[in-house]
Amino acid sequence: MSERPFWESKPLEAMSDSEWESLCDGCGRCCLHRLEEEESGEVYTTNVACRLLDTHSCQCSRYPERKQLVPDCIQLRAGDVQAYDWLPSTCAYRTLAEGRPLADWHPLVSGRAESVHEAGISVRGAVISEEFVHPDDFEEHIVNWVGD
Repeated sequence: MSERPFWESKPLEAMSDSEWESLCDGCGRCCLHRLEEEESGEVYTTNVACRLLDTHSCQCSRYPERKQLVPDCIQLRAGDVQAYDWLPSTCAYRTLAEGRPLADWHPLVSGRAESVHEAGISVRGAVISEEFVHPDDFEEHIVNWVGD
């Protein structure tokens, strides 16, 4: 009889820091700029990435110091996960908070970090750094991602 994996047996709030961090699938989508329409409150995702996102690995290049370098970077926490409806439906934090299982391509399930890229879920090869786009032009970069 095998023990169930931690993500199936523990609520998000009970996970250790390392378990919580391992839920990140490495898609990079949380590092994309979003635009909110003032009147409707609708949120649009762009293909413009934070300057700290390594667009190949889809990981933050300065993760430990990201809050100091990018003050409006959102730190995902288990206690706030219900407010993360802006995350794609493919995101493990949102998936588990909504009571759904992790997808087969999730690295914790597949055992391979590349599976998120192979499944076409990550932003690899599909984004541009904010360093190359004027903020007034972000609207021209609105895209629809799988799971949005």
